[in-house]
Amino acid sequence: MSQFLTNLQVEQLEDAVNDYRGCWQLTAPLVYQSDVASKTIIVPSGFISDFESCPRIPLAFWLFGELAHAAAVVHDFLYTVPTIMPRSMADAVLKEACIVSGVSKWRAYGVWLGVRLGGGAHYGNK
Repeated sequence: MSQFLTNLQVEQLEDAVNDYRGCWQLTAPLVYQSDVASKTIIVPSGFISDFESCPRIPLAFWLFGELAHAAAVVHDFLYTVPTIMPRSMADAVLKEACIVSGVSKWRAYGVWLGVRLGGGAHYGNK
């Protein structure tokens, strides 16, 4: 069963960067068990994320922004270390982790569609 095995523990490094999303650093590993990827994903302590990168367009952000920080951290990690899995699988893990976090299926699908359409340039970038 897909689930987070640890809680998200972060500290904010900066607040006025990344369109005011800020920069956040894990203070403990984040562990996620994914059924869709058939593996346990461990995001190490010290990893830096900006959480969700949803554009600050009012309607899009209202519907799909700031929904699931832990899922976003796992996705950021998978995009940063692309040898773990292909981009399409990383995006599927994001959708799954959003749902596990309590995001409705239609919103999780919208988040997934957003990264499928706009995330390609960020895959493999550190």
